[in-house]
Amino acid sequence: QVQVAESGGGLVQAGDSLRLTCSASGRALDDYAVAWFRQAPGREREFVSGISRWANKKIYDDSVKGRFSISRNNPQNMVFLHMTSLQPEDTAVYYCAATLRLVSRDLGSYNIWGQGTQVTVSA
Repeated sequence: QVQVAESGGGLVQAGDSLRLTCSASGRALDDYAVAWFRQAPGREREFVSGISRWANKKIYDDSVKGRFSISRNNPQNMVFLHMTSLQPEDTAVYYCAATLRLVSRDLGSYNIWGQGTQVTVSA
């Protein structure tokens, strides 16, 4: 099965932009729907955005709609999360997750997870 790994996190200031990358190996990523989740200290892991296998469906949490954009490049086995107008409340560890099921907001639908990448937004 596929393995995924996140990259692109870092420390930025409020209002800045950042692009996260989810890179896949072991199997073609276009077999999978992919989503981004995040987890802030002391909080549960929450859905951010998801994209279907062929990118015909994209979904976003209301908290990031209009600021974040998800995309994928299947030949390169990558999924991207473009984050703009970042705010301190976006600070979290961001996780990439994959599933052979349809894209959804449900954490339990995803059985393949990366190790996460830290995003810190200072005020």
